[in-house]
Amino acid sequence: MVKNYQKTLLACYLGFITQAIAANFAPLLFLKFHHDYGIPLGKIALISGTFFVAQLIVDALCARFADRIGYRKCAIAAEVCSAAGLIGLAFLPELLPDPFTGIITSVIVYAVGSGLIEVLGSPIVEACPFPHKEAVMSLLHSFYCWGSVGVILLSTLFFAVWGIDSWRALACIWAVIPLFNISNFAVCPIEPLTDSGSGMSAGGLLRLPLFWIAVVLMVCAGASELSMAQWASAYAESALGLSKAVGDLAGPCMFAITMGVSRTIYGKYGGRMDLMKYMMGSGLLCLLCYLAASLSGSPLAGLTGCILCGFSVGIMWPGTISICAKRIPAGGTAMFALLAMAGDLGGAFGPSLVGGITQSTNDDLQRGMLAGCLFPLVLIISLFILKRAREGQEESS
Repeated sequence: MVKNYQKTLLACYLGFITQAIAANFAPLLFLKFHHDYGIPLGKIALISGTFFVAQLIVDALCARFADRIGYRKCAIAAEVCSAAGLIGLAFLPELLPDPFTGIITSVIVYAVGSGLIEVLGSPIVEACPFPHKEAVMSLLHSFYCWGSVGVILLSTLFFAVWGIDSWRALACIWAVIPLFNISNFAVCPIEPLTDSGSGMSAGGLLRLPLFWIAVVLMVCAGASELSMAQWASAYAESALGLSKAVGDLAGPCMFAITMGVSRTIYGKYGGRMDLMKYMMGSGLLCLLCYLAASLSGSPLAGLTGCILCGFSVGIMWPGTISICAKRIPAGGTAMFALLAMAGDLGGAFGPSLVGGITQSTNDDLQRGMLAGCLFPLVLIISLFILKRAREGQEESS
């Protein structure tokens, strides 16, 4: 019987779209929560922090338990949690005495689902017998970008037609995607990434110099991406004087589009490209984008830098995963989980650094963006070290 691995791809594509829904839907409702439930903005800010902390915890647990439980069961659990959290978001704030408790509970539940699929999607696809796996991996991760764009645009359209008071109905509509995807993960072929018990432990991975370079790359990838993505809307508003709605479309939405384009291009033509060179070129472009956003006297040039930064960071996360998967084939689930954790740590640290520098310089966002240059710079240096190590191994062999 011929196995249909395209169904496996579809399940992982929808899984990454679900992850995008989990990450991007609630932030669209922050002011709604503030006005309707009287939740202070300080507490509202905890929603995103709770989401990422829950994902980090799941990353750590996956490194230890995912192989024992099995990829299929974990993937189905990811979709169940994602759907339950989204549906809970629609009802728990009204059912519980404290609306904020209902919101946080729902966020934690769907963050568990998001964290699981973040760790499992890549190794599930890596284990499939596809040619040019680097390209397939890049295309897989592009669906997070397209999912983010879809959530922002379709939610904005939904609210324009039916009003933002209908957000509970939309939360349930978005939950249909993970509910549908449960059946895909239940029947699609899922191969083991390594032979049973042969995957490396976290301790074994941490003794490899190559893995530490990959960890640095992932931290820089997450920081380069999220530092610009989370501040792009504020930059569009402050630099160009745009409204919040238009700023969201001109900033983070366009950022996600260009990031998705980058990953799709490599997904389609990656078999003809040198991944290392593509990543180094992307790192250089990312550095130039941060410099344009921080030093340019032209608001339009700065905004262009923000938007093109999405293209530059597109390959960094999936490219690092592909490099590790190829050079550490016995890495197993622990490798993917630790890399995801490193990326999430960078995604948490980067925006905080930019925000801290901005606040310390009298809300000068350009100074904050200048500090963000650190991440693509370190990434370029790390890639150069990795390239020299690869060339040395080739010469010795």
